[in-house]
Amino acid sequence: MNDTLWWATLVGAGVGVLLSLAASISRRHWLALPALLPAAAAIVLGVLAVARPGAPWFSIVLGLAMLLLGTIGGSPLVAFVLSTAIEEYRTEERKPKAKRRGPEVLRGGATIGHLERLATMGAVLLGQPAAIAVVVAIKGLGRFSELDSSAVRERFIIGTLVSLGWAGACTAAITLSW
Repeated sequence: MNDTLWWATLVGAGVGVLLSLAASISRRHWLALPALLPAAAAIVLGVLAVARPGAPWFSIVLGLAMLLLGTIGGSPLVAFVLSTAIEEYRTEERKPKAKRRGPEVLRGGATIGHLERLATMGAVLLGQPAAIAVVVAIKGLGRFSELDSSAVRERFIIGTLVSLGWAGACTAAITLSW
């Protein structure tokens, strides 16, 4: 039975990656919510010290799946949280692009988010969690000139915290599954 739970977690991680990609492409960010389940399952199974399948490659494959899920799944998750947390974000997204006023808000965020989550997970997996402070500092300094309004600062803070939290959860899933 223990093997079945771990295999379901691995399959769930793969499905979570596919749903996260679909959520990013279709802009239906709620599709990424089921990706929370395999990360939570791996954390619970690891904390409860449930024995993993005997295949030596299993932990490696699950770790890579969680690394992919942590990197890719964060973007639609952040977008979902932002769309539900900040009213200005929702009204801005509904406006036709031609009628939007002002500069594009925090352009390149998805790419920066992918790199931020990958660097965060890599830092923890390499035993250097203090490097996360460097990642956050670089991100903050790079965006400093764009953080001129309170709405932009709120988006930046919420997005960063959700992104780092998701990377941390997926990293915990990886380390607990080894």
